[in-house]
Amino acid sequence: MVVAYLLLALAIIAEVVGTLALKMSEGFTKVVPTIFVFVGYLTAFASLGLGLSKGLSMGVAYGIWAGAGTALVAILGIFLFKETLNVWGFVGIALIIIGVVMLEMGSSHN
Repeated sequence: MVVAYLLLALAIIAEVVGTLALKMSEGFTKVVPTIFVFVGYLTAFASLGLGLSKGLSMGVAYGIWAGAGTALVAILGIFLFKETLNVWGFVGIALIIIGVVMLEMGSSHN
């Protein structure tokens, strides 16, 4: 099961890299960020799929992948792109994290 969670972590990192590169690609007009978009998303989906084949629950894996990716992209957007979040944005990120933890706690493992 450790391998499955490592694949899920890789999927999260790759999805975050792909999403950040999506912004940097400026509508796919910049070649290097565009390459990172495609490689990032391909790696993310392949890793998620492999993690599912190694025993991860689909609902839990997708919840962790989507939730962690969303929270990380929002936080990194603040630092990398000078985006802003008001208090409700931070509350939303906290709720995403709480929801992912609750989903994991409520899952049954083989």
